[in-house]
Formats: sequence, C-alpha cells, structure tokens
Amino acid sequence: MPPRRAAKAATADIPVVFTIGGDPVELGLVASFNRPGGNLTGLTQYTAALEGKRLEVLHELMPSASAVALLVDPGNPNIAVQMTELPTAARKMNLQLTIVEASTEREIDEALARFDRTKFQALFVASDPFFNSRREQIVARVAALAIPAIFHQREFAIAGGLISYGSSAIDMYRQAGLYIARILKGAKPVDLPVLQPTRFELVINLKSAKALGVTVPPALAARADEVIE
Repeated sequence: MPPRRAAKAATADIPVVFTIGGDPVELGLVASFNRPGGNLTGLTQYTAALEGKRLEVLHELMPSASAVALLVDPGNPNIAVQMTELPTAARKMNLQLTIVEASTEREIDEALARFDRTKFQALFVASDPFFNSRREQIVARVAALAIPAIFHQREFAIAGGLISYGSSAIDMYRQAGLYIARILKGAKPVDLPVLQPTRFELVINLKSAKALGVTVPPALAARADEVIE
C-alpha cells in the first residue's frame, strides 16, 4: 500500500500533511483542493499537468528532433493523464512519440538498451516517483548511450542530465513545513487547502550539452533558472 493511503487508513483523527506528485482528489486523499474535508492536507507537485510544457521545452532545445522516445512507468497513478496530455502536445508540434515502459531497475536498463538513435533523436523521461528513486541509474545510462534527454526535476540535471523543467521539490517541502507549523499552532487540516506548485525551474547542464554535441539556443539559456557549466 502506498504511504499516502496507509496514512489515511491508519487514522481519521491525527493531522497528516502529505507531499505527492499526483491529483489528491483522484487518489482519494481529499474531497477537494479548497476543502480537503478530513484530517489530511498538503501539497501536490501535480507534475503530470506539466508534461506538455516539458515536451515544448525539449522541442525548443532540439527543434530538428521529430521522433521522441517516451519513458513511462505503467504503475504510476498519473499514467492516464500522461498518456492523454503528451500525445496531444506532440501532435501540435508534429512530433512522433514512441512509448517505452519500465517499472523495475532491470526494465529501465532493458528499455534504454533498446534505444535506437536511427529512429529517435531524443528521450523524454516522464515524471514518476520510481524514476526519482533511480535517478543516478537513469542519468548514467542515458549519458553512456549519448541520448539527449529531458527530466522533470533539477536533481536530474545536477546529477548530469541534459535539461530539466518542473516544479521545485525544495519549495514544496518548505511549504509542507509551514503547514506543519500551522497545525502545531492549532490549525486544522480541513481548513488548509491543498497547495499546487507556484515555482517552476528550468535547469540546463552545459557540460552534458557539450558532451552530446547539443547547442543550447540562447533564448532558452536566458530563461534558465540555473545553468550548470
């Protein structure tokens, strides 16, 4: 059982502050964003809603890439949203998406080993908690295969990934700490709306770009929140 569901099942009285990447209403954690309706509240990165924008960033970085491989985890609760939003965004940009699935460490290696540079010019790694936990493995494998790839958290770019775009995990945890402090002072979760991300980060690793032979457009570099040299 996922920790969020375990916490909800364990108590109906003790306040719980969660941080998740999906829709807490669809996941059954709260009744609504504005009125959680129970002992749970918190923050969601809701990164699945950013997937289309992330694909636009990849297209801006590599406008000549027409075929993109999409690495997804079929066990991700956001998979339905990802599989709706990304193909829609791809069609608008005339991109061909090919879905590659992986939900274990072995499947990640096997999926990336099948990456064919004659068929795909770039890789899109979908937002996923499991992929977060295997960040070093994914970044190392992608680098070894010389695949231009985009990720959803700055930590991937810091680890050596080419580029990342998404909400700030650090800011989310800071906000969670503030919610905990308010609850300790007497606030009730039912009165604290679920917060969605307000800060988004674009991080570009120029070292990786140089190693891959990728030229970063000046306009994109100028918008970056962080450039790793």
